[in-house]
Amino acid sequence: MVKVQDLYTFINGEYVTDKDAVIPIHDGGFTRGDAVFDTCRTFRGEIYKLEEHIDRLFMSLKYMQIESPYNKKELIEFTNKLLELNNHLLTEKDDYWVFLRITRGSKRTSDGPVIPNVIIHCVPLPLAERCEYYKSGIPLIISSIRRTSHEALSPRAKVNQYINFNLADIEAHNYREDAKAILLDENGNLTEGSGANIFIVKNNQIFTPKEKYVLAGIGRSDSMNLAKGLGMPVVEKDLDSYDAFTADEMFVTSTSFCIVPVGSVNGRQIGNGDIPGKITKRLQEAFIDSIGFDYVSQYLSHLSG
Repeated sequence: MVKVQDLYTFINGEYVTDKDAVIPIHDGGFTRGDAVFDTCRTFRGEIYKLEEHIDRLFMSLKYMQIESPYNKKELIEFTNKLLELNNHLLTEKDDYWVFLRITRGSKRTSDGPVIPNVIIHCVPLPLAERCEYYKSGIPLIISSIRRTSHEALSPRAKVNQYINFNLADIEAHNYREDAKAILLDENGNLTEGSGANIFIVKNNQIFTPKEKYVLAGIGRSDSMNLAKGLGMPVVEKDLDSYDAFTADEMFVTSTSFCIVPVGSVNGRQIGNGDIPGKITKRLQEAFIDSIGFDYVSQYLSHLSG
């Protein structure tokens, strides 16, 4: 088993062990959540769509008016080097969750400029913790905590301010330990969970919330493109709890989950209870074919007994 303390982290041009990876206590990312980040995952130790994730990181930086000290090519090189240093710790059953974070920073000297801090780190994917979802589906809870309004802060930027998602997940865990939260917007429409986009299947049609109101995940884009390739167009529209409760199928996409079925919402079974549903299964299979790796079997291999 990979231990986090054994992993290397990149911070401001250096590769250090986890315990030595520190930032100043006055850093804006720590004191105010004033930072952006993006996440990738590996398949067999190889990072999936790193360039696309870094492109999105730079879009978030532009939105937040934070200037990266490194360009795209350098961040790609740093990330790949980090994996070279850490991949020998992986077992055949495991993969990494890779994080790139850039904070607005803090003044290194009293009269100097504010210099961003750049951190790239990885942790083992929580495959054992999540494997049951691929057998029984994720139990979702529609939280009383609302998604920050897009009029206040664009959800299309991936920023460090995740407190509403954290509170929503805590609320979900109060109902059921393994549940995940889904947040509504100010109008009562479904948006997303913590790093997870949602899709609803009804009468063989696929629906998802409008991009304007959610983070347009790369897993979301992958799924939409795969669906269109299978002749199943995806409609972006406002969706509410009624749509979730009456769905034939429901699934979640994210970098780490890829495509995973939803089993219930607020304790109500989705559809006829088949996990995964036929359309979700077709999309999972199409994604597996596209990457040449059976991530579903990887998750299921961690089931106990």
